[in-house]
Amino acid sequence: MTQTPEIVDSHCHLDFPDFAEDLPGVIARARDAGVTRMVAICTKLRQEPQVRAIAEAHDGVFYAAGTHPMSAASEPLATIDQLKALARHPKFVGIGETGLDYHYTADSAEVQQISLRTHIAAAQETGLPLIIHARAADDDMARILAEHYRNAPYTCVMHCFSSSPALARAALDLGFYLSMSGIAAFPKSQEIRDIFTAAPLDRVLVETDAPYLAPPPHRGKRNEPAYVAHTAQVGATLYGLDYAEFAAASSANFDRLFTKARRAEAAA
Repeated sequence: MTQTPEIVDSHCHLDFPDFAEDLPGVIARARDAGVTRMVAICTKLRQEPQVRAIAEAHDGVFYAAGTHPMSAASEPLATIDQLKALARHPKFVGIGETGLDYHYTADSAEVQQISLRTHIAAAQETGLPLIIHARAADDDMARILAEHYRNAPYTCVMHCFSSSPALARAALDLGFYLSMSGIAAFPKSQEIRDIFTAAPLDRVLVETDAPYLAPPPHRGKRNEPAYVAHTAQVGATLYGLDYAEFAAASSANFDRLFTKARRAEAAA
């Protein structure tokens, strides 16, 4: 019997109401699809206890927390000390998601930038990777990430990357990672596929961003971690690999970036 290749969903939102009725089933289907590890992302710090509880209840589920840029103006600003305190939890493996989103919330650009800088400082002090959301803010994003990196290097993943080739190059030049979501599987996303094809294989992660952005053949439906396999198949095709090879490569990249998750599993 052929074993299903193991793969990681590096970014999903398991605390969202979309999963309230069948979370155990969602996680079971992910396991069946070979998704042995997931990072549940908290987007509002007041919801951190719920996300933490999910991680604590399930083997292979880790979590990260931050203030989403679209909520930066409506939620209390996180502090460095607050994020550092959360980072003491053994299954807390990343800072964010944070970032800049000027598509719908350009009016809060200033407070978004303040929030982003706080999260970067927390990543620098904890050594945990920064998880970035970037939309319609490429120039400011590249500038702020580089400014802080020059002061003190840190690690980072550009989650659900769907921005410009210029921002991709700026991130890669800093040693950061790009994460491929279901967007890369959409028929009209050739520019995004081209960006990933040009990126080094050892800087690519895969994710669902569930419950959003389900790849074909589930497009338009609720996304869930099991479907990361469909996106990974696209990644394999782009790099001329078979699925198992790409799954192994992206999982190794996850281990290299999210070192705390790897250590936690080794200690379990």
